[in-house]
Amino acid sequence: MVGTGAGAAVPLIFCNGAPASAQQLGAAALINYGHFTTLQVRDGATLGLDLHLQRLQEGSRALFGQELEAGQLRAQMRAALLASGMADASLRVTVFAPDYDFRNPLREVALDVLVAISPPADMPETGLRVQVTDYVRERPELKHVGTFPLLHLRRLAMQADHDDVVLQDRQGRVLEGAFWNLGLWERGGLVWPQGPALLGTRQQLLQSGLKTLGIAQISRPVALGELDRFNGAFACNARGQQAIVALGPARWGPHAAQLPLLERALQTHAWQAI
Repeated sequence: MVGTGAGAAVPLIFCNGAPASAQQLGAAALINYGHFTTLQVRDGATLGLDLHLQRLQEGSRALFGQELEAGQLRAQMRAALLASGMADASLRVTVFAPDYDFRNPLREVALDVLVAISPPADMPETGLRVQVTDYVRERPELKHVGTFPLLHLRRLAMQADHDDVVLQDRQGRVLEGAFWNLGLWERGGLVWPQGPALLGTRQQLLQSGLKTLGIAQISRPVALGELDRFNGAFACNARGQQAIVALGPARWGPHAAQLPLLERALQTHAWQAI
């Protein structure tokens, strides 16, 4: 089962369908080149499985020029869940190359798939207080393992008495959270900030579900200076949705995030068995 460290769960980690060896874990730790996706599993199923598989396949093409077979990925995820004995869990699936040669990055190498399993997690119910920071992720369209800047910026935000951070570019456009997408409510519907950012799996599920419910949505650039004109805001990722109560100069009540409506949008999607 999953053990516990100092205040955090220690995940079970599998590599290519078998328990990961120290050598495999060492390679993953030392080679900071790869990509991943995270998902929440309940009773052996997840929301947006097809989107997660698509993300892993697209990341492998972009970073390694190679194809990953979706059926094989699902089989490895199932094997890890079965071995862990957990039907409800958090999964992180990471793709990397243990023989990656940073001196010759064009050399073709075999890909390994790490599946880390830890206890299930949901978004906190408390409102999120967010600091706006100047930063744009490298290759923002990919969910890659280069997360040091995001973790450090989150740490700095917490030191300044915030809960998390939203990134903005040099043009002053707000983009995305450290590890989540941003949604902003206005009178006519929902605004998704436009710019260099990751298209999240939960974001795509909400977009589709809200469309089914007939809720107007638009993707457009959002300037920092207009944040206080919006009626509410929320953060979303694979763990769920969380109300934002403070974002730069803007302040909202927690109910302004319209979380029940977002939950209704998610309910238009069926859970997919892994």
